[in-house]
Amino acid sequence: MKAIRAFWDELTLKPQGFTMIIAGFLPVFAIIAMFPVVASIIGHFHDDPNARIKVPAMVTAPGYAIALLAPFAGVLCDRFGRRRILLACTFFYGIAGCAPFFLESLDSIIATRLALGVCEAGILTIVNTLIADYWNDRSRRNWLMLQGVIGPALQPAVFVLVASVAAVRWNGGFLVYLIAFPIFLAMYFFLFEPKREQVIAQQGAASEAAGPFPLGQAMLVAAMTLFASILYYVFIVNGSIAWKEVGVTDPLQVSTLTVIPALFIVVGSILFRIISRFNNAVQIASFMGMLGLGLAGIGLARSVSSMQLGMTLQQTGAGMAIPALIAWSQTKFGFAHRGRGMGVWTSAFFLGQAISPIIVGNIAGAAGSMQGAFLTLGLVGIAAAVVGFGLGTRAPLRAAVA
Repeated sequence: MKAIRAFWDELTLKPQGFTMIIAGFLPVFAIIAMFPVVASIIGHFHDDPNARIKVPAMVTAPGYAIALLAPFAGVLCDRFGRRRILLACTFFYGIAGCAPFFLESLDSIIATRLALGVCEAGILTIVNTLIADYWNDRSRRNWLMLQGVIGPALQPAVFVLVASVAAVRWNGGFLVYLIAFPIFLAMYFFLFEPKREQVIAQQGAASEAAGPFPLGQAMLVAAMTLFASILYYVFIVNGSIAWKEVGVTDPLQVSTLTVIPALFIVVGSILFRIISRFNNAVQIASFMGMLGLGLAGIGLARSVSSMQLGMTLQQTGAGMAIPALIAWSQTKFGFAHRGRGMGVWTSAFFLGQAISPIIVGNIAGAAGSMQGAFLTLGLVGIAAAVVGFGLGTRAPLRAAVA
């Protein structure tokens, strides 16, 4: 109990922190909220011969807008301030999100989803920027861990809520985006615009980093994030195909068998906080190694139990990945450049989401099976982890702030 109380006391600016944890869930919410209702939307537009292509494209459309526009959102927040742009993005997220409830044209719905992605680019970029502005390194890691725990915990409730509303009307699921308006109110009352002088006083002169934008650091962040994102989405996009190659083809059975392993994404978030006392190279190598072992295990699986074991390792690595990447990226940019830096991170991560299926598909074609692609990419992840651990042990092993 004492450890939990000390951890709670460490979480300064609690209203701001919990507001941003929920706000950071909005871009993920935009995609997962649609998966339970894809079939009903396709059914409604059955007269459109391209509905089976357009509706899935509608679901993922925000991701393309995020990948394209997040760096521009970062430029705006560095130039004009964080808070008011975040408020505007959240308000219009609610409008764009629920607009399809009033529309009957599939093309118009796709257009609103692209507008939603514009808002999400601003929300995700600025939330990660503010986390770095409000807290020092140690407190940041606490909030990033909580973000990784609370986000997955909210997903089952989202599925139930969307399915319940959609049961009344085919496009009723879009009304869940109204959740943006209470979040907007929480932002309005709790979030404040960080001042450069206060951030420097709290975090030290290293947080200032004035001068030209560090293009080299941004390219490093983009490359590492893109690489990690490609591995991160291998199972999310192609997991059902790997299950089919093991012999499990029923979607309900697949869902049932993945329930317990999927919980380990929360374990991964907690494990991130434990290993975050070590330097960034060790943190990144740790999740790369866990992802790699999990993907390779799935690739080698020949039974349900071995498949579940591989997925457990993969989900643990996935839970570590995002907070570790964000925490590392935040250290690369001072206050004056932080918005642009986190815009680069956001863009690279969502670009990885877009190209991961293409890369995995090509590797699967060359390997002769999807499990062959999992094994290949798992070995790539393990190799990256070995390199990362090698670099990590050459630097001071412990992070500057444990």
